[in-house]
Amino acid sequence: MAVEFTPDHHGGSGPPLVLIHGFTDTWATWELVIPRLERDFEVLAVTMPGHAGGPPVSGPITADTLPDGVAAALDEAGFESAHLAGNSLGGFVALQLATRGRALSVTGLAPAGGWSQEFQEVHALDYFITQQDQVKKAAPYADRIASTPEGRRQATRLIVEDPSLITPAMVVHQLLGAASCPAALPMIEFARREGYELEPSRIDCPVRILWGTEDRLLRWPSTAIRFREEWCPRRSTSN
Repeated sequence: MAVEFTPDHHGGSGPPLVLIHGFTDTWATWELVIPRLERDFEVLAVTMPGHAGGPPVSGPITADTLPDGVAAALDEAGFESAHLAGNSLGGFVALQLATRGRALSVTGLAPAGGWSQEFQEVHALDYFITQQDQVKKAAPYADRIASTPEGRRQATRLIVEDPSLITPAMVVHQLLGAASCPAALPMIEFARREGYELEPSRIDCPVRILWGTEDRLLRWPSTAIRFREEWCPRRSTSN
C-alpha cells in the first residue's frame, strides 16, 4: 500500500481550529473527526517538525523546536491566533503556544509532560525508545499486519479503544509514519535531559484538559500530576 506523508490538511470554514498530533504521529491521526469539525471551523491539521511529512529539523532539538514549527504553520495559514486542540505531545505544544498568545482556547487531550519525574525516568521515555524499535521492525510488514482485524487490534491496542473504527490504510499510515519519524530519538533524548516545563501564568485563554480513564499509555491520574498539583492547581481536570 503506497503511503504519502504531507505537512498538513487545511479545509472547512468558520473560526480557525488547529489540530496537533502526538509523538511520532502525523496530522492524519485526526482523519476520522476532521469532516465533522470542518462543518463549524476552518481546520488546519499540522504535522509537527521532525515527524513524517513535517518540516525537517535543522540543528539540535530545543524546547522551541515544535512550537516554532506549529507557529510557522499558523503564520502561513494567516492565523494570528486559533483554537488549538492537541493530543499527548501535541497537547503540550498547544499549551506552549498559548503562553505565546497564539491560542483563542486550548483543548488538551491527555497532554504530555504532566507526569512525575520518577514516572518519566522509569516508564515514559523508555517506552518510546522500545516503541521506535518495534515499529521499525514492523514497518516492512505493515500491509500484512493491517489486513486482518486481529492485526489492527494488536497494532493499535495501546491507543485505540474500538479498533473496528480503524481502517487498514490508517494502520499502515500510522505504522510507517512512526517508523519514519526522523527526530524521534533526538526528541526523546532532549526530553530525558531537559524534561517538560510550562509557564501557565502566561496563558490567558480558556483551557480544557481531558483525560480518558481507560487511556493505556498516559494513565489517569498518575501522568497528570503536574497539571493537577503544579500547573493548574485551581482548575478542574475532566476525565
